[in-house]
Amino acid sequence: MRVVVDLTRCQGYAQCAFLAPDMFRMRGSEALLYDPQPDDTQRDRVLGAAAACPVQAILVDQLGASENTAMAPLLTQTQPPRAPQPSRPARSGPADAEAEAFRRTGHVVIVGASLAGLRAASVLRREGFTGALTIIGDEPHRPYDRPPLSKQVLDGWIPPDHTALPRRDELDARWLLGVPATGLDLAGRQVRLGDGSTVGYDRLLIATGTRARPWFNEAEAALDGVFVLRSLEDSVELQQRLASRPRRVLVIGGGFTGSEVASVCRERDLPVTVVERAQAPLVGALGGVIGEIAADLQRANGVDLRCGTTVTELEGDGDGRLRRAHLSDGTTVDADVAVVALGAVRNTEWLAGSGLASGAWGVGCDAGCRAFDANGVTTDDVFVAGDVARFPHPLYDYEFLALEHWGNAVTQAEIAAHNMISSPTGRWPHLATPVFWSTQFGTNIKTVGVPTFADQIVVAQGSVADGRFVAVYGHAGRITAAVGFNQAKWLDFYRSLIEGAAPFPPEFRAVDQPADRQPVPAQMPDRKTRDLQATVVVTGHDPSERRADLIHH
Repeated sequence: MRVVVDLTRCQGYAQCAFLAPDMFRMRGSEALLYDPQPDDTQRDRVLGAAAACPVQAILVDQLGASENTAMAPLLTQTQPPRAPQPSRPARSGPADAEAEAFRRTGHVVIVGASLAGLRAASVLRREGFTGALTIIGDEPHRPYDRPPLSKQVLDGWIPPDHTALPRRDELDARWLLGVPATGLDLAGRQVRLGDGSTVGYDRLLIATGTRARPWFNEAEAALDGVFVLRSLEDSVELQQRLASRPRRVLVIGGGFTGSEVASVCRERDLPVTVVERAQAPLVGALGGVIGEIAADLQRANGVDLRCGTTVTELEGDGDGRLRRAHLSDGTTVDADVAVVALGAVRNTEWLAGSGLASGAWGVGCDAGCRAFDANGVTTDDVFVAGDVARFPHPLYDYEFLALEHWGNAVTQAEIAAHNMISSPTGRWPHLATPVFWSTQFGTNIKTVGVPTFADQIVVAQGSVADGRFVAVYGHAGRITAAVGFNQAKWLDFYRSLIEGAAPFPPEFRAVDQPADRQPVPAQMPDRKTRDLQATVVVTGHDPSERRADLIHH
């Protein structure tokens, strides 16, 4: 059996951990870990836990809805329920007839055998698409869930093969695994593959996601003991090395992945040093105020945290094994293992020269997931979803966002799949409010909204000293995001405030409200200036001739 817990919905009530403690575990008061592939002898307990979940976040043997099972809460519930819509006339007209014909006879190709790719494929079939479906993936594995790689798999609780996502074989799809896409011919509607073959399509979904950013020095990156953490293989190799009990682990980067790796190391009672260039961990995502709280959390759990500095060199011994790191402040750290956690690189290189608006920033698309071409014009047969997509969000001044969130991959894939097989009047916008979670040091950190859009923050509920609180972010007089430390049950309330443009500072009275609710600067880092990896050249003089070309470096 396969289990998926939608942790964007989970609120830490722990009913599952009471009813099926061998499959569901709570770290601290709210941080849930679970086995995605429990033994079939545990089915009754797992089903009982799923039925008892107050927010219906547990899915069994499915990734999405099924009309033939009682266990059918939708992953789309990561979005608030839609308000009733006015009734629409039955489909009629050429566009609707074309959409109906495509549902029966079209060919959809999905590049990316990922969470987003699998979710899109499931929704296509659920919504009546009976045409040909091809799914291309550069990894040899069936689609698997990545969040457990830095948690349950890394700490050795579950084996790596327990992370596979459910329901691959019932999609009636052609699977091309272990072969990367290397190019795209928009005019010919062809995807070029690494083995020299091509795959034609009528509609294409790009869901190629991201990969770990490698260490900048290739020779140093090749040292025995230097790891990144993104793929199943990465997690397996790192887990095995941690099991051998290295004398010290060095984590380069204090973002969410680096912090989660450090947490696992301390749970294994391994010495760990985290080097972060900002003044505190998580600053890039949550700002300096919350970053200082995260820093205190790490130090309280025994992490040797070095902030405001960087690693300048990884030194090996005569046998090519890592032995030491040199830091920009002149100090050194002796370590057998280094985990490079410097963020992600979007997988867009294969699209260079395709004519799409793609680059280091991702693949540009509209709120309906339709890709932009290099001129900024939307396409009707190429769609984008997941970590690789860059889309405008109305809640954030239509700023283009690229979100590496589990919940965003799921909901955006559903929107893309629906729109691929719908007429123009039946398409949906992707307006879900982003939700993200992290489990580290026994603490459940969960955010709703986009914290980096804000300039102020205030603790609205709970106590920072007690490690249980909700902090609210604001910009231009309205609430734009919230973060909870072991307070997940309140996040739906704050999501409604964000979507309703509620005023900031908050004016409501709340449970467990602190006496001092004065906003302070959120201490967000300056907006990054991206490395120049592509140049746009505009040619032509007459409006009918004006064209933009991307020149990649």
